[in-house]
Amino acid sequence: MTTATAPTQAALTALDRCDRCGAQAYLRVELQTGGELLFCAHHAREHGDKLREIAATVVDETHKLATPTTPAADRDV
Repeated sequence: MTTATAPTQAALTALDRCDRCGAQAYLRVELQTGGELLFCAHHAREHGDKLREIAATVVDETHKLATPTTPAADRDV
């Protein structure tokens, strides 16, 4: 008997760690062969092209790293 599991679609959290270095993961790759890999933004960029070749799905949350910058003079203090 085999049991299929549904793909993980939950958002990545601070508890999800990069499989390469242990930093916070921002990319989840669900493999065509089953299983998943998690990567920080650095390793996602480094291995991204190769990962997309073997991925069934990719959840990319690297946009969370971009924060709008506000000049100090414009901030209410």
